[in-house]
Amino acid sequence: MPPPHTGFELSSKIFTLLTEWKVDKKIFSITLDNASSNDTCVEHLKSTLDVHGSLLCGGEFFHVRCSAHILNLIVQDGMKICGDAVYKIRESIQFLRKSESRMVKFKECFEDIEGLEYTTALCLDVLTRWNSLYAMLASAIPYKKAFEMYKVKEAGFREFCPSSDEWRRNEKICDFLLPFYETTKLMSGTSYPTSNLYFLQVWQIQLILMNSLKNDEVLIRNMGEKMMIKFKKYWEEYSVVLAFGAVLDPRFKLNTLTSSSRSVHDSALGVLEIATDLLKLPS
Repeated sequence: MPPPHTGFELSSKIFTLLTEWKVDKKIFSITLDNASSNDTCVEHLKSTLDVHGSLLCGGEFFHVRCSAHILNLIVQDGMKICGDAVYKIRESIQFLRKSESRMVKFKECFEDIEGLEYTTALCLDVLTRWNSLYAMLASAIPYKKAFEMYKVKEAGFREFCPSSDEWRRNEKICDFLLPFYETTKLMSGTSYPTSNLYFLQVWQIQLILMNSLKNDEVLIRNMGEKMMIKFKKYWEEYSVVLAFGAVLDPRFKLNTLTSSSRSVHDSALGVLEIATDLLKLPS
């Protein structure tokens, strides 16, 4: 649509299209990224539907925030803690990729290391995408021995190559980020339903963060603390409407939600709330 893209204009355009398509009385919820204009859009659209008698369930479940976007915000807070820890890996990769001759010499190191092959290219992270930092670590860590051997052959590389303790910390960071990376990919899928996956994925993320607070590695504990603050801001109360999807999935149903809830809460009152809310849905 042409500008302006204010919340009011977005809402008006959406309502016009819903009316044209004759689905304005069938909209149960809407999912948007976390932006002030989107918040305005949702509130105005909700009010407009209410005035026209088209707001289902009194709008109780109308606004559902994008799960992948929230997860990104959570992990971004953790990334602010580990910047110094990953510095040398980033510098090492930059050093190697600056010239073809360096990469050739680096790959020659693999010939002297039994069982190690250069199968995945080294990649650099992009500051605005946390998952690229995970990809960078995942590409470099398997080649740790090659980095060490290249350090012996290339004196100029010694100041960039991580120490054994720095490798150990980066391995822990990489292992810690893996579930978040996989969950982001799963929730961002476009060729399969994702609403039924939401509840268990968020539950698993909560368990990981709870366990990180007891981790032996101070860096992981600090990352977990920052991420848990953001988790509680958006997900302390699991989205009821997205939990419906898990209840209606024949593989999970209500029993799975009950056992999952008990592992992170003292009771399963949240699940009882979900069951009650399901009865409110129009048939």
